[in-house]
Amino acid sequence: MKSIDLKKLPGYVFIVFAWFIFYSCTSKKVEKEEENEVWVLDYVDPNIGSVHGRWFFYTPASTPFGMAKLAPHTNAYGSKGGWLPCGYDDRQHSIEGFGHFHEFQIGGLVTMPVTGPLKTLPGTLENPDAGYRSRFDKKDEFAEPGYYKVLLKDYGITAELTASERVGFHRYTFPQSDQSRIIFDVGHKQGESSDVVDAWIALDDKRELVGSITTYPEYVKFCEPGARVKMYFVAVLSKTPESYGTFRDKKVFMGQKEARGPGIGMFLNYSTKEGEKIEMRVGLSYTSIENARKNLITEGNEKTFGDIKRETQEKWNEKLSRIVVEGGKEEDRIKFYTGLYHALLGRGIASDVSGDYPSGNGGIGHIPLDSAGKPEYNHYNTDGIWGAFWNLTQLWGLVYPEYLSEYLRSNLDHYRDTGWMHDGIAAEAYANGVPSNFFGLVLASAYQWGIRDFDMSTAWAAARKNELEYHNRPFGCGKYDLSYFIKRGYIPLKDTTISNGWVFNFGASHTLEYSFSSYAVAEFARALGKEEDYRKLINYASGYKKLFDPETKFMRPREMDGSFMKDYDPSVAWKGFQEGNGYQYTWYVPQDPAGLIRLMGEELFNDRLSDIFTKAQKSLFGGGKEIDSFSGLEKPYNHGNQPSLHISWLFNYSHRPWETQKWSRAICNVFYGITPEHGYGYGQDEDQGQLGAWYVMASMGLFDVRGGTGPDPTVQIGSPLFDKITIRLNPEYYSGKEFVIKTVNNGPENIYVQEAELNGEVLNKCWFRHKLLTAGGTLTLTMGPKPNEEWGSKAGDEPPSMSTYE
Repeated sequence: MKSIDLKKLPGYVFIVFAWFIFYSCTSKKVEKEEENEVWVLDYVDPNIGSVHGRWFFYTPASTPFGMAKLAPHTNAYGSKGGWLPCGYDDRQHSIEGFGHFHEFQIGGLVTMPVTGPLKTLPGTLENPDAGYRSRFDKKDEFAEPGYYKVLLKDYGITAELTASERVGFHRYTFPQSDQSRIIFDVGHKQGESSDVVDAWIALDDKRELVGSITTYPEYVKFCEPGARVKMYFVAVLSKTPESYGTFRDKKVFMGQKEARGPGIGMFLNYSTKEGEKIEMRVGLSYTSIENARKNLITEGNEKTFGDIKRETQEKWNEKLSRIVVEGGKEEDRIKFYTGLYHALLGRGIASDVSGDYPSGNGGIGHIPLDSAGKPEYNHYNTDGIWGAFWNLTQLWGLVYPEYLSEYLRSNLDHYRDTGWMHDGIAAEAYANGVPSNFFGLVLASAYQWGIRDFDMSTAWAAARKNELEYHNRPFGCGKYDLSYFIKRGYIPLKDTTISNGWVFNFGASHTLEYSFSSYAVAEFARALGKEEDYRKLINYASGYKKLFDPETKFMRPREMDGSFMKDYDPSVAWKGFQEGNGYQYTWYVPQDPAGLIRLMGEELFNDRLSDIFTKAQKSLFGGGKEIDSFSGLEKPYNHGNQPSLHISWLFNYSHRPWETQKWSRAICNVFYGITPEHGYGYGQDEDQGQLGAWYVMASMGLFDVRGGTGPDPTVQIGSPLFDKITIRLNPEYYSGKEFVIKTVNNGPENIYVQEAELNGEVLNKCWFRHKLLTAGGTLTLTMGPKPNEEWGSKAGDEPPSMSTYE
């Protein structure tokens, strides 16, 4: 837990807040007295789960969804550039610099304040003295949303970082030294950037540096070989350097004001007094130096470091306090708000304040401007949306519909520019991390939720093409094997070797995924009155039945000749299934749990479900304490990866909702933690906030197995962890002001719903319509220590499925 710094409060610019703290028996609240506004940043700990964390995972000095994401690096320099964890690891105790760009497959521009003899390479974790890397103590490190601070022990320098949306702000407090300097590295691999193919840096004025970095990321190499990622920056310092120079690896060029090519960097030399501060503002852009400068001038030219820190933290608090939780355990509130924080961190702005963005056609795109001359929305970098409909998009759609709208409009811009929807882009270069594509599904769910402030004709054309067309389909937009699905209704076992030598054989999991997305877009078609397309797509939505083996009652891959896979072991991962196995993917029929129950038989369905969770609890619902992104792939259930995230909610469909209450809460308690090592499993794959978002939804007791894709979406009920949850709704999208979830007699042992009321009326089902949630109201759940096997369990109480149709 972070303490509140009361000294910072008098500097607030617009409103003077009177903060006070009071304690009850269950919860701590910090409120703005005048506005009764809850301050929740004290419940966010960015270091949770930062052991073995992804490149974009630990970026404390940033805004929600920002472009400028500043962070310390412990292991980013020279990284291989794939997707594996790198950047910052809480187990490591030396810092090699502070980076500015942190997105999937994007990295570059690292700065480091130092003293002493000049060194141009950072050294290693094993031998920090070999370079300019500095040791630090954890007690001297502080991180919270929008701000980072650390003491670099080797130099006696305190480094502070904050950011606006497109500008990074540094404040370095130096000791007395006539050998103080700031190093800028632009020419080496950083995190996920992979190869730097070109770089340029120049001292453009006494206090201004400009430059660009061009990289060739590993995923771009096979998704779009002709593309590159280019980044631009303008850095303005508060003090004129006494001397300067450039370097290429170890070779130094004193007095040189400009350098170009891989391996380069620049240094600025100073004499400093004890406690002297040097500040730096760094404008960023993916389009040009000119736009980097405009971003800098617009967002930070007249503001101090303190101004930006306060404004950024207010932005974080506004976003995070859209959900207010009260009661429950303090560690659960820490998990909740840290998970919510991560859900707002993973994807980042790619457009400038002018509305310019790097276009997928190789040029510069332009977002339409509103009547005030400002862009109507932002454009975004993003990894694929794989599995995000069970966490991120549900959360965004409910609490941040304005962002989900922007996110989809950004994708539609890519469609207009290229003719295809993407499945992950890095500065508009294809960089899909998983070779499927669910953006059509998310367009469909947004429509069903009532988020419709984008060009619907373009959205429909893009979604339809994404599901049905495969001729001349770029590899980078996913569904490389769609032709088999369209022609056969399933995808057979078949090795596909891509340009970097990786071998894909994911026919079974892709069949199940494409069946689900076909369902979503079929319902989108029907809502738009496109009956012919609906009939075609809904037929493909039943593709899951082609993989169901009536003998073993598992989903089983099929060979090229149509026969079932020989010598099938459902515990084996990767053979036919991406990042999972047959145990996990057998449940991957979110569009039609009722249909799966009929195929399997309800008794076996429930027995097998209960058995996998009983076994999964022994491995902490993941890979145990093994620190690896892919630990748990061979288990019957693996919460550390997306294919399993809906499974605990399937009991609501099989007349045993108390099991959903039991296991969803157990996962919240066991899989999730509040330490750097045990945050999201033990070093498992918290992929751009997806696992954090799942915790947020599950701990509120809300979830939708179908991810909002039904024609009148539903919300299934679990077991809330808190006494009261207030969801503040966006009035531009929803008619309600807030939706409140109240629990009666809740507690660690009282995990089962005994009875429910929705807006004062008895609710006997374990689900309700999403539109009732967004209309505002109150859901009251009375809890107890034993299951009420009568509640929500009768025939007809189950949520709608494709084959039972509401």
